Amino acid sequence: MSNNGNKAETNNDVIIRAEGVRKTYDTGRVKVEALRGVDLTVRRGEMVAVMGPSGSGKTTLPNTLSGLDEINEGVIEIDGQDLAKMSDRQRTKYRASNMGFVFQFYNLLPVLTAVENVEMPLLLNGQRINAKEARRTAHKALEAVGLADQANQLPGELSGGQRQRVTIARALVNSPAIVWADEPTGDLDSRTAQDIMDLMRKLNEENGQTFVIVTHDPEIGAQSDRII
Repeated sequence: MSNNGNKAETNNDVIIRAEGVRKTYDTGRVKVEALRGVDLTVRRGEMVAVMGPSGSGKTTLPNTLSGLDEINEGVIEIDGQDLAKMSDRQRTKYRASNMGFVFQFYNLLPVLTAVENVEMPLLLNGQRINAKEARRTAHKALEAVGLADQANQLPGELSGGQRQRVTIARALVNSPAIVWADEPTGDLDSRTAQDIMDLMRKLNEENGQTFVIVTHDPEIGAQSDRII
């Protein structure tokens, strides 16, 4: 993925800033340069789609921006915080408090109910919250995605679209500033995919959270504020 520059933004507008970001994967036999000097900014509350052909670095980009993967060169700031200056523990804690993640294949724990999956980030992020409050907050998150009546169902008892709604509820339960979504509609039929996109757009507009969505679907990309 090559450079993608934006117009200058004020510091208060910018929640994601990257300058000269390079990421190379070294397998021992071959080196793959996934990101080649990427410069970009994302405004607070923006819904951005990351698009490109397979192997272009579109999954690597949010992985490095969120601190899941380390970079070889460059600077990444999330809401003014330089992730490279944080320890692994600090980055993990920062992600838990400020970011939510939505995955193509849900990553739900099959032995936990929907509400138990959703409340997990609340119980694991290191903040002091009692079990009763965590459960109440998780129910509220499920209600926001239209699954209040499915709270006690196991993931295997839900449809693909319902499982993705649980994933979105889990991503939003901590009220994160940024939601990273990697192919969130890739495993869904076109009608369900549109329902999920409509839900993410609704939550983006109502809550003001920033969404960065990796997608191969041009119809999904066209509904974002901007395509990278």
